[in-house]
Amino acid sequence: MKLIVLDRDGVINENLERPISEPREWVPIPGSLEAIARLHQAGWHVAVATNQSGISRGLITLEELHAIHQRMQEKVVQAGGRIDVVAFCPHSDGDQCDCRKPAPGMLYTISERLDIDLSTVVVVGDSLRDMQAAMATAATPIMVRTGKGQQTLDSNKGLEHVPAYDNLASCVDALLSPKEET
Repeated sequence: MKLIVLDRDGVINENLERPISEPREWVPIPGSLEAIARLHQAGWHVAVATNQSGISRGLITLEELHAIHQRMQEKVVQAGGRIDVVAFCPHSDGDQCDCRKPAPGMLYTISERLDIDLSTVVVVGDSLRDMQAAMATAATPIMVRTGKGQQTLDSNKGLEHVPAYDNLASCVDALLSPKEET
């Protein structure tokens, strides 16, 4: 099984300066839904791992988050794709949980649900936290420049070894392109 784990805000949808609090605010980044569809059609499983501290801060309810994820799922299906698992962390930085990225808890949860070794998994994100969670599990980290991605790349030394793409669509192009034999 091939599995890719995507961060949500800044990778699949536009990143707001505050938590998305209702479905209509969830706006896909151009090409992201089609990229997920191409992965699905190529036999990949797709999961989402997203920090959602707005819940613990009282800015969004669980019901609102589920409605936002329902909209995301519907839009992905309309594009011809599928998301197999959506994992989220409702905690804030001060909660000391093991699921909030950069902690790898959500990745372990996804791994257990899909019965897959994380060392075979690709994790795509736009933040240092996403990369740290991937590296903590021996998954393959990949950056996108959308969302906070370019700012993250510009301000963090030590990510030079992490592949970076303009957006999810160009990342998927690279993942699905036939590898040249040497």
